[in-house]
Parts: sequence; structure tokens; C-alpha cells
Amino acid sequence: MELILKYFPDLTPLQIEQFTKLEALYQDWNLKINVVSRKDIDELYLRHVLHSLAIAKIINFKEGSSMMDVGTGGGFPGIPLAILFPECEFHLVDSINKKLNVVREVVAGLELQNVKVTHSRVEEIKETYDFIISRAVAAMPTFVHWIKGKVSKTQQNQLKNGIIYLKGGDLTEELQDYKTTTIYNISDYFEEDFFDTKKIVHLPIKWKSN
Repeated sequence: MELILKYFPDLTPLQIEQFTKLEALYQDWNLKINVVSRKDIDELYLRHVLHSLAIAKIINFKEGSSMMDVGTGGGFPGIPLAILFPECEFHLVDSINKKLNVVREVVAGLELQNVKVTHSRVEEIKETYDFIISRAVAAMPTFVHWIKGKVSKTQQNQLKNGIIYLKGGDLTEELQDYKTTTIYNISDYFEEDFFDTKKIVHLPIKWKSN
């Protein structure tokens, strides 16, 4: 928890309480359903919570913004961001229901009112969102295909609507066809060694009518 407060010192008492509760909730559920690896559960705040919150270092989502977290797994980056941005809407989607059962319990345990959880393939989701967020579930060309038609044309944030992707390693080849991407090094915001190779990729998606 000290790690979160180190980079986000202006949290409300409710947000501090919710972030504090996260660890116990995940540890409890992880014993029943292995959502996070054993090693990662011991470093939950570093490897999952703070990593998810890196997105907040490149954008301060405006009130009323909507985000879909694709392939949310155990609820990352969606749940930490939903705590940080209570006035925004988060739709957490995954095709594996086992993990979503944990996500639903964590959302209920934290009493998050701004999170919807859906068991579905992303292609079957019909709504549109300001941003599609995710943590390295597929190569960018595949991901762009999945989320086609799901980005809202109404612009309300300082970053253009589109994809915000947490990725690691060398992205040169994967992003060579996407000239409008901006890559942010998480190590510019967080000093821990874990983030040395971690990046945030922002890819604006132009809205096209059918």
C-alpha cells in the first residue's frame, strides 16, 4: 500500500480503504481459484496494481469516460483504475468465466458501483467506449481487429479515443504498421526495476461509419 501512496499521494480515505482491501480479497480468492501466480500474489501491489495505475500517469480520465478492459483476467488493469476513477465507467470483459467469478467477488467486496463484468468474447460486445484498455492479451494487429467498431466517436479526453495497451519488450515489429502510436516508458514514472521494460502504448482509433 505504501507503494501506491508513493505515486498517488492524493487518494481519498475511501480509495485508500479499497486499495488496502485488494490484497486480502485476492489472497483469499487465489487459494480457491488460481487467478494470479503465487509469486505475483506476494507482489500484488507492484506487479498488478501499480502496473495497472501506470495508465493514470498518461491520462486523467474525465468524469463520465467509459473504458472496456479486454481480457481482464483477474481484473487488471480495470479494477485498480475503477478505484482511482470512481466517476468513470469500466466494463471488464473476458472469455474465461472462472477468473471472472473472482473479479465479480472482488468488485462486490470493494463495493465498486462503476464496474460491469461480462463473460464474452470481445467481438460480441456491441457498445462503444472512449478507450479500450488491456494488458498484453494479443499482438496489436489481432487486438485492433477484435475491437473494430467499439471506439466512440465522441471525444472528451486530452488523449484521442482509442487503445491504451500495457506491453513489455521490443514493440518495433508489432507496431510498424501503426504510425500514430505513442509509446510511454513506465520507467519514466515509476522507479522500481520491474518497470524497466514495461510500456504503455496509445493508439488512436478513428471512428468509421459502416
